[in-house]
Parts: sequence; C-alpha cells; structure tokens
Amino acid sequence: MTSERPNESSESPVNRVMDTSVDEQDTQAAVNRQPPDDAACHQATVLVRGETIRDQNAPTAPTAKAHENGNAKESPRKEVSEAKVTMLNHLPALDDDGDIGIQKEHVVIRDGKPDLAFTGTLLASVASRSSTDQEHWEEYRIYETNGGKHVFSKVTRSVFAQEPDRHSAEVFEPSPSSVPSQLLRGARDLIHTRPLAWTDAAVTFFGYGPRAKALYRKLGDQFEEHIS
Repeated sequence: MTSERPNESSESPVNRVMDTSVDEQDTQAAVNRQPPDDAACHQATVLVRGETIRDQNAPTAPTAKAHENGNAKESPRKEVSEAKVTMLNHLPALDDDGDIGIQKEHVVIRDGKPDLAFTGTLLASVASRSSTDQEHWEEYRIYETNGGKHVFSKVTRSVFAQEPDRHSAEVFEPSPSSVPSQLLRGARDLIHTRPLAWTDAAVTFFGYGPRAKALYRKLGDQFEEHIS
C-alpha cells in the first residue's frame, strides 16, 4: 500500500526567503528612484515588483508655454495716432498760435451742446501735458467776440486713436440780455455788489491751477489780486 505525499515545491525555503528579500530590495530601490513630490505633476504611480507604472489618465503638468497662453493673457495694445503724437511733441506750441490777436471766424466745439460759431479774436491759449498721465494733455483758450462776449474753451486730448477728444466751452455775456432780468436785481445789489466781469467768469471756468495761471499771465495782470 502506497501513500501519496503532496508535491513539495521545488524551491527551498532559503530560496523563497532570498526572492522575497530581492523583491523588497527592488521595491525600495524603485521608491528611492522616484522623483520628489511635485504638486504640478499630479501623476499616480504604482509599484509592481520594482517596476513603475504611471496612470495614463492622470493629468500631466502644463508646459510653460501653455501656462503663458492660458493664464497670462496680454492686454490689447492701443493704437496710437501719429498726428496726435506730433501735436504732443510740439507742446506747448499749438497749431492756432498764429491766430492770436487776429480777427476771424471761429468754431468752438462743445460736447453735448451746440458748437459755438462767431467772429472774433483769440486772446490767449496754453497747453501742457496732464500731471498724472503723460499720454494726455489739455488746451485752454479765451476768445472775444465782435459783440463783446467772451468764450472759454477747454480741450482734453489723447495720443490714442480710439479715444476721442473731449470739448467743453462756456460763453460770458457782460450784461443782462433783457430788461426783466435787470428788474429782478434789487437796488442794494446794484450799489454794493461789484458787477461780474469776464475775468471772474474765466476763473470760475478754468480755476486757479498751474495751467490756468499760465493762461492768465498771457493776458496781463488783470487776474492778479492787488492789495495795498
């Protein structure tokens, strides 16, 4: 009677222990070969008997070019008007400086209001760059019409072609234009109140900033406060 023994493994216990030790060494070596964690890579890895298998579905780190294209959007460049750049470079000179003191027909543009057309004289003008933005500048002008009125004009310009110029203007009349408006003023006002002059209206419109003072100096000393 024969008894059957279960087949024993051809590998000895020593060999199995050695294989296990080799596998652990390979695994530890693979771990040591892994690069340091990089949050930008986001790649999953699996260690199988010393081999590294990367998850193909894991997102890859974006390249520098893709980062620039996706996150660093450049602002659109503004188109510069060559004609306005020429005007800016000629400051403080203006194109109509030759018209000062000459009687002629003028058209003063106003935004949101009718333009002013009249025959008269350009008394003075001044222009300078904005103190806060070197790509913009302002122009001040004072006219006198043949009828004795004064026109104050302020123009703000930009070197950029898509930015329109801004125009504002006011008219000063030296006296009330109708008898009823005169009757509305009391006798006390007529005696004790100095009549409003065009210089007062100019200060109301332009103020007393450096550019306005440069304009006033071209008109003499009538804008100065004389004291004794």
